[in-house]
Amino acid sequence: MSPRKKSPTIVGWREWISLPDLGVEQIKVKVDTGARSSALHAFGMKRFRRRGVSWIRFWVHPFQRNAEGEVLAEAKVIGERKVRSSSGVVTLRPVIVTRIGWFGKEREIELTLTRRDSMGFRMLLGREALRGGYVVDAGRSFLGDRR
Repeated sequence: MSPRKKSPTIVGWREWISLPDLGVEQIKVKVDTGARSSALHAFGMKRFRRRGVSWIRFWVHPFQRNAEGEVLAEAKVIGERKVRSSSGVVTLRPVIVTRIGWFGKEREIELTLTRRDSMGFRMLLGREALRGGYVVDAGRSFLGDRR
């Protein structure tokens, strides 16, 4: 008898998630299967070393078109990645690993940090973050809990 395969979690093209390691209780994300990596709007980025390891301190505005409720966060930098934007511009971005909370679960993802001032969403959740049991219903939004 073969083990029963778990059904994938269906997510909408927009969802609310949390970033508990960064102190962000809720942030609206655009789920984008056209993007490989995930990106978070970060500003005031300052790199520093802690016990010989590269870290970054940055601010996050969790809510679209709203500068209130900014959150100061720190994370270990695991590398840098060249990312091509939707407009074709390539930038070198710091990469961190952090937990996301959604659909009653938490999981670690890689996240690039960049300015997304002009973008409609403060965070983009790419297809790497969706691996392992998530399917996107492009016609639906906010299928998970709003934290």
